[in-house]
Amino acid sequence: MRVLIVDDEPYARKRLRRFLQDESQVEVISECASGQDAAVELEKQKLDLVFLDIQMPGMSGFELIAAVGPAKMPPVVFVTAYDQFALQAFEAQALGYLLKPYDQRRFREVFQHAQLYLQGDHAKELNERLTDLLKRLGNSKYCSRLAVRMAGRICFVPVKDIDWIEASGNYVQLHVGVEKYLLRCPLHMLEEKINPEQFVRMHRSGIVNIERVKEIQPYFQGTHVIILKSGAKLIASRGGMQRLQGILGEPGLGL
Repeated sequence: MRVLIVDDEPYARKRLRRFLQDESQVEVISECASGQDAAVELEKQKLDLVFLDIQMPGMSGFELIAAVGPAKMPPVVFVTAYDQFALQAFEAQALGYLLKPYDQRRFREVFQHAQLYLQGDHAKELNERLTDLLKRLGNSKYCSRLAVRMAGRICFVPVKDIDWIEASGNYVQLHVGVEKYLLRCPLHMLEEKINPEQFVRMHRSGIVNIERVKEIQPYFQGTHVIILKSGAKLIASRGGMQRLQGILGEPGLGL
């Protein structure tokens, strides 16, 4: 099995190579740190399997597939640190995906599934799935659901049900009614994946779903208190209030 590893993180490439070295009948043909380099390798090499990081600077994994063309793309195992991209890969019904940080047991599960798949004649079916994925990504710029990993399982959270989102380092906490979900994804990256006409940045570390806003009250030095339908109270900065007012479009509030 001729394998290509595509990931912008050196440690992630090294880890995959180490796991693959334990597998018989596998040859790692090349490692690429970018989608651009991978496109070159895909043109000149005959490959059986690609481990493809989704979120890379310059060219994402999905953009690489679009550039090469699903018909010319070898079977893919997606690799990602961010759950919402794992959901897209899951919906694409690809050979599988590795959600960072993964261990050798999870790698073995995905790799064995890929081996069984490659023993059959499923190339046309996989190409159709990748084509379908690219169409969905093109038709819908924003996520409708987020995949959240919880105790070894994956829960799907509809974006429209989120009340507000709170930053926590490289994670965000999704507040959905009385439930809270921790998602591994920086706030600024998640902000790009949700509809800005529905979700507004209140301050540096918080985003609110405007459909969940019940009341707004003046607070201190240009800030405001946002009261949600759930009863939660959030502070909006001056800039956040301006953004919120711009979306709500109600100058009569006198804010």
